[in-house]
Amino acid sequence: MTFTDPATALILTNGLLATDDAKTAHGLIRGTNRFNIVGVVDPANAGRDAGEVLDGRPRNIPVCESIAAHVAQANERPDCVIIGVALSGGKLPEDWHRILLEAIEHRIDIISTMHHPVSEIPVLQETARKNGVRITDLRRPKPAAALHFWSGAIYTVNTPRIAVLGMDCSIGKRTTCGLIEQTCRRHGIRAEMIYTGQTGWLQGYRHGFIFDATLNDFVSGELEHAILQCERESAPDLILIEGQSGLRNPSGPCGSEIIVSAAAKGVILQHAPFRTHYEELERLGCRMPDVADEIQLINMYGAQTLAVALNEEGGTEADLTRCRDELEQRLKLPVFRPLQDGIDGLLPIIRRFMS
Repeated sequence: MTFTDPATALILTNGLLATDDAKTAHGLIRGTNRFNIVGVVDPANAGRDAGEVLDGRPRNIPVCESIAAHVAQANERPDCVIIGVALSGGKLPEDWHRILLEAIEHRIDIISTMHHPVSEIPVLQETARKNGVRITDLRRPKPAAALHFWSGAIYTVNTPRIAVLGMDCSIGKRTTCGLIEQTCRRHGIRAEMIYTGQTGWLQGYRHGFIFDATLNDFVSGELEHAILQCERESAPDLILIEGQSGLRNPSGPCGSEIIVSAAAKGVILQHAPFRTHYEELERLGCRMPDVADEIQLINMYGAQTLAVALNEEGGTEADLTRCRDELEQRLKLPVFRPLQDGIDGLLPIIRRFMS
């Protein structure tokens, strides 16, 4: 897929911008090297700045009522629209068809992050064909012939590797991973992040693959291949690996491959202290384990937890301060708030791990 560099893009969230479902949009609002984000379409927050909606920090990204409203206000059409939400089941609801048809009528290309191919929805497929519009499905699986099987070559990689894992989905793993990379680079450590989700690709990270669009037998091999390619092409001092889901999430357990197949010996664990059940599994009574038990499981897989990062949802400032202090005392590990405090305090721990 090729666009002008960087392509102008409008993010579609359809009223979900202020929710966890819009985590792809949130990542793009925080930053991307691949696209120039010119606005967000979200009727519930029209007239506001997208950064203000996200975390109270304006980023000069206007939120509009519709694609037509954005085009009229900006007096130009973007190169593409990006579906900025991750919905349960990965299928696009029918009320989104109207929005995408509006994009097609404006001859704007579409990038979909859904599991179910948007390019195969008949009305969108036919209308896009008539208007010369491209629909790109990021999560379309590659053919097996284009995939890599795990070979063991990972054991020849000497670059230290830290996996940023999480207790659950939508908990901040990618954001924390990216902040660690940026902070390391500012302090003279050549760090590279291996993305494992479509948002990482959209943000422009150089090395990685889309975990949940990869045939299961090839996940370990694609992860290994991304790390080998990263070492060969970028020669980093440190490799950071974005985690997916959680080790014990029954709807999609992930993490063991990232420790074992990538031979990652260090882990930063992202924890949401006020979340009691796995996301969207509350009705089934699927409770999240205690963070100390998760650290013990990580240790059994052969990796050391270096620190715990807090997701701040559901807690006041006083709650979070108290929680951080209690966890540090109980776990005997550094506990930090990446969005509030930054990552600088983690640097001595990373340098010790690297040495």
